[in-house]
Amino acid sequence: MGRELTLGNPPITVDLRRSTRARRLSLRVSRLDGKVSLTVPPRATEREALAFLTERESWLRGHLDQVAGPMPVAFGQSIPFRGEPLLLEQGDVRRPRLMDDRLILPAGLQKIGPKVQAFLKHHARDVLADRSDTYASAIGRSYTRLSLRDTRSRWGSCTSQGGLMYSWRLIMAPPEVLDYVAAHEVAHLAEMNHSPAFWAVVADLMPDYKPRRKWLRDHGSSLHRVQFT
Repeated sequence: MGRELTLGNPPITVDLRRSTRARRLSLRVSRLDGKVSLTVPPRATEREALAFLTERESWLRGHLDQVAGPMPVAFGQSIPFRGEPLLLEQGDVRRPRLMDDRLILPAGLQKIGPKVQAFLKHHARDVLADRSDTYASAIGRSYTRLSLRDTRSRWGSCTSQGGLMYSWRLIMAPPEVLDYVAAHEVAHLAEMNHSPAFWAVVADLMPDYKPRRKWLRDHGSSLHRVQFT
């Protein structure tokens, strides 16, 4: 279908997507921005899609009420940093300066997002490199390179050539959560799969990894709410 429908009053915009792989009607609410999408199998009619939406309108509105909107970066606001709120303030500085629970930025900046993002990336690289070195040494392996990206589908990855990639937004998560992702990706240097052998390596590096993994599942989307542009 590739088009939008509106449902109820106040109206909800729903993006209809026809998929040859879909076996049934499937409704999804993005936890990042509240966008609603309905995946429709090839033979389903638009009337069936509308009926499906109407039956689930109350459920849909309930989920939309729980979705928090994007959080733009601005002076006077706090962003998460290593699991704790970091207040953004302006001051007489030439470059961002971390002072306890505050990040002081040059006064008069029109857009502070790029400066804050660069600060986070710098700290993310230092911390992730340190944790990756520690875990790689523990299993007697080495990685070839470390890169940072702003990925939404995964928090990290490991290539067959031994390259590690991490989302720099992990620096906003609690330190133990960042540590888990580093241990997870380093474990792939020994096991390039998610077999029991792989999880045994993770457990050796971090016996209590499960609650850290659960934090990412439950709260990871909140890290993507922070907007730097």
